[in-house]
Amino acid sequence: MKGNEKLLVILNQRLADELTAINQYMVHSEMCSNWGYDKLHNAIEKQAMDEMHHAEWLIQRIIFLEGIPAVSKLNLVKIGKTVLEMVSNDQDAEIMGLMAYNAAIKLAHEVSDEGSADLLTKILRMEEGHVDWAEIQRAQIDQMGIENYLTNQSESAVR
Repeated sequence: MKGNEKLLVILNQRLADELTAINQYMVHSEMCSNWGYDKLHNAIEKQAMDEMHHAEWLIQRIIFLEGIPAVSKLNLVKIGKTVLEMVSNDQDAEIMGLMAYNAAIKLAHEVSDEGSADLLTKILRMEEGHVDWAEIQRAQIDQMGIENYLTNQSESAVR
């Protein structure tokens, strides 16, 4: 089924966002693992897996619409040097993603592509969960201080 060219461009842009997020989350996850913050490592790794699913679904949709997935294009990956920078960078990227997905959903409706609108809405809802998670982490850091927060991120702290 031949898709709308403008929507295919947007779907590929969202794919670039997802591929970028995968890389950023994986590096952040492994940094947390290296520092011994096992809970944070697992939580961020799960988000990377979510982003992998999003990329897979976008690739499937682009191919279904007879487009060519642009899998070699990445946006700027912003690696944090501290846990607070990581959470902040990830939150900023997710907020930008929400705006981009909302615009993509609007375009999908305008070109009468309800299948793409449904997919984009599904991804948007998952991305909202990522924003919520980051907001919770930021609130915990603000309320308990970074040292106490990080103590709670270590598996050895609960043993």
